[in-house]
Order: sequence, then structure tokens, then C-alpha cells
Amino acid sequence: MTVKNFEDLKIWQSAKQLTKQVYAVTSLEKYHRDYSLIDQTRRAAVSVMANIAEGFERENNKEFIRYLFIAKGSCGELRSHVWISEELAYLTAQEGESLRKEAAGLSVMIAKLIRYLKTSPIKGAKHKAS
Repeated sequence: MTVKNFEDLKIWQSAKQLTKQVYAVTSLEKYHRDYSLIDQTRRAAVSVMANIAEGFERENNKEFIRYLFIAKGSCGELRSHVWISEELAYLTAQEGESLRKEAAGLSVMIAKLIRYLKTSPIKGAKHKAS
């Protein structure tokens, strides 16, 4: 399957789903007034999606890989925020585990794409001008 848009990427679709889950749980009453943690948690989730998209739109695999590493880092940041949210009882153990599992799984998917792109014979420009 040829990927023509970042929206076609399974990792971007998974990141979008995870972001929706993050927004849902951070909207719960339990988070009430911890605006900073809500903001940081949401920003980390959105960062994963955004960096996958931005990297895809760059000119070559080298830049795409750089943005994928940033997205992978944001997955780690998100898991960290989920841990503290659980410790503060904003999330149940089940909610926290579920979000961390999703973020960790996405991180693995990103790492696999990075590995693939590093070994891909196509190293140059992704788009040719017509």
C-alpha cells in the first residue's frame, strides 16, 4: 500500500485515537482545577500526532525520522503525565494502565517505522515536482 498522506499512516491514526482518549479522561471532574497537568498531558498527546504529520510532510526520510523521534519522545512524556495523574488519583489504576499501554504500543510502532525508514533504499526526496 502506498501512503500518500500522513492520515494514511497507522501510527498517525493510533496517535489521533490516543489523543481523543486523553482529552476524554482529562475532561473528567477528577482533574478539576489542575489546569497545568491537563494542559501538559494534552499537549504531549497532540505533539505525537503533530510531529508524525509534520515529519511526513518534510522533504525526505532523514527529516521524517527526526520528527518521528520527537513524536516517540512525546509518547514517553505522555506516559509520565499519566503516572502522576494516577498517583494523584485523577485516574484509576485501570485508566492509567490503559493509556500507558496505548502510548507504549504507539512508541513501539514509531520505533519500527524509524527502523524501516533507516534501512529503506529510498533516501531522497519523497515528492517530485510535476
